[in-house]
Amino acid sequence: MYKINPVHPGEILKTEFLEPFGISAYRLAKDIEVPINRITEIVNKQRNISTETALLLAKYFSLSDSFWIRIQSRYDEAVTKEKIFNHLASIHPLVTMGKRHHIL
Repeated sequence: MYKINPVHPGEILKTEFLEPFGISAYRLAKDIEVPINRITEIVNKQRNISTETALLLAKYFSLSDSFWIRIQSRYDEAVTKEKIFNHLASIHPLVTMGKRHHIL
């Protein structure tokens, strides 16, 4: 398995937004009206970005509503896949009469 370490959304927030714009975690928290510890914990990779915070960040940085939600989701997926890799490998997909069953 080719392994790439997933990048935490807080790292992206820090390196691609806060640092280039010269914005502190304190200023961001004040501007979007959230507790400072929420932003510092995200930037320090101690907290995930909630849907609420994702929407506030998207509005603040003039991004699509789903921008931060997608980044968090992709990060969560990568971390979880790595965590349960062996379990996933042991599961045999359901096959019905030689065809995959599509529910949706």
